[in-house]
Amino acid sequence: MTKVLVSDPIDQAGIEILSQVAQVDQRIDLSNEQLKEVISEYEALMIRSGTQVTSEVIEASDRLRIIGRAGVGVDNVDVPAATKRGVLVVNSPGGNTIAAAEHALALLLALSRNIPQAHSSTFGGLWERKKYVGNELYKKILGVVGLGKIGSHVAKVANAMGMEVIAFDPFVSADRAQQMQVRLSSIDNLFEEADYITLHLPRTPETENLVNAQLLSTMKSTARLVNCARGGIIDEAALADALNSEVIAGAALDVYAEEPLKKDSPLLSVNKGLILTPHLGASTAEAQENVAIDVAEQIRDVLLGLPARSAVNIPGLSAEIMDSLKPHLQLAETLGLLASQISGGHIQKLEVRLQGEFAQHPSQPLVVATLKGLLSTALGDRINYVNASLEAKGRGINVLEVKDESCPDFSGGSLQLTTVADDGSHSLAGTVFADGDLRITCIDEFPVNVAPSRHMLFTRHRDMPGIIGKIGSLLGVHNVNIASMQVGRRIVRGEAVMVLSIDDPIPSELLKSILQIQGINEAHPVTL
Repeated sequence: MTKVLVSDPIDQAGIEILSQVAQVDQRIDLSNEQLKEVISEYEALMIRSGTQVTSEVIEASDRLRIIGRAGVGVDNVDVPAATKRGVLVVNSPGGNTIAAAEHALALLLALSRNIPQAHSSTFGGLWERKKYVGNELYKKILGVVGLGKIGSHVAKVANAMGMEVIAFDPFVSADRAQQMQVRLSSIDNLFEEADYITLHLPRTPETENLVNAQLLSTMKSTARLVNCARGGIIDEAALADALNSEVIAGAALDVYAEEPLKKDSPLLSVNKGLILTPHLGASTAEAQENVAIDVAEQIRDVLLGLPARSAVNIPGLSAEIMDSLKPHLQLAETLGLLASQISGGHIQKLEVRLQGEFAQHPSQPLVVATLKGLLSTALGDRINYVNASLEAKGRGINVLEVKDESCPDFSGGSLQLTTVADDGSHSLAGTVFADGDLRITCIDEFPVNVAPSRHMLFTRHRDMPGIIGKIGSLLGVHNVNIASMQVGRRIVRGEAVMVLSIDDPIPSELLKSILQIQGINEAHPVTL
C-alpha cells in the first residue's frame, strides 16, 4: 500500500485528504538519523519548517516520489538533491497570502494608534489618553516595496482605506500598476515620499540590508516602517539607531535576521516607537489549514499520477531527461538572471530564440528556466519552474518563443534572449560546450566568449585608449580583484562591451565612479 510520512504537525484537514489515497503515518520530531532510517518505507513526505530534508535523507529512499512543504519557503529541503533523484518538491506559495497581508496591515494600524503601548498602560491601571494620541491612515501615503501577491493585497486594502499607494517593483508594468490603483516609484523616491512603508521582498544577496542607515535617513521624521516579509532586509542596528535618535517615528517587525530574536539584539534597546512580533505572519488557523489542504491535495494528485500545481523543481520530467537538459537549463536560467541585471526598468517583452541543438530539446522547460532566472532577482526563492510563466504574465511581460534549427556559429546550438525594457532593448546569447561548460557568446550583438562567474561587471563604452586601464585602477583602489576580462567590438574606436569576472561584488560608490569615466555609457554589476 502507498504510504505517506508526516513528520511535522499538520492540520487535520490535510491528513484526511492524504488518507483518501494512502496510509498516513504521523511521526513527529524525528531526528535526521531516524528520518534516514525510515524514509525508504514511504512514497511521499509531508513537512513544515521543523524537518530538515537533507540530500542524505533523499538518497536513503528509492521509493520517495514527492516532498510537500506546508508553507512557502523550502529552505529546509535540498531541492537540487531532490531534483537529481527525480523527487518532486511542492509547496503552498499562496496559502498564507491573506494572513501575511493582514498582519502587515495590523502592524500599520498598531503603529499608527499606539495600540500595544496603550494596552500595557491601561492594564497597568493608568488612563493616558493624551499620551497615546495617534495618527489616521486616511489620505496618508503608503509605500509598498514589492507587489507580489502579499504586497498587492496590502495595496488593495490600503486603497479601500483611503490611502494613496505608491510602489517599487521593477517587474510590474505601468498598465498593471494602473489597474491596481498604484503609482510606481523608484525605491529612493518611495522612501522619501511615503508616510508608511511596508516591505514585501524576498531575502536575496541584492535585498540583504537593503534598508540601511542611508536609506532610513531619507525618510520623513514622521514616517513608519513595517516588515512582515523576510528578516535581513533591514539593517537592524541601523533601524535601532534611527528609532532611538528619532530619525523616523516608528517601526514594526515580524521577521528578523536571526530567529528567535537574540537577547542582545540592538532592537531590544529601542526606547519607543517599535513593535516586535515573533514571526506571526502566517500564523492563523485559516492559513495553517489552507497550506495543509493545498499541499495534501498536491501529494494526493501526484500519487494518483496527476500533475502538481506548485512544484518548486521541474515537474513532469524524468531524472534521465533532467540529467540531459541540466546544462541547458542552467544556461537558460543564467542568461535570464543576467538579462534582469543589465536591463533597466520594467521588462515588457522577452524573446527566447532556440537555435540548432537547443531547438531539438523540449522548449517549455528552457523558456521557463529563462523566466525563472529573469524574475529571481525580484522574487528570490518564491519563483520556481511552475509559477515563472504566471508571474511573468502577471507582470505584463510578453514572452515570444522562436525555434531555429539552423545554427551557423556553434555546432551545439545556442540560446538567445532579447529583452525590451523602459530603457531600450538588450540581447544576450550563450551556448553549452560538449564538456558541459557554459559560455556567454554575445552581448548586444558584440561577440564575446565568457564563462559565467559569481561576480561580474558588464560595461558598454567607446573603444578608446586608456578606458580599460582607468576601470582597472578604480577596482584596484577599492580592492576588487579581476579574475578575467573580455572585450567585444565590431569596429575599431567604435562601441564596445567589456565583461570582467571579479572576485568581489562592486560597491555602490565604485559603480558611481566607473560611470563617471569619460566614454563609459553603461555599467552593470551582476551577481549569479
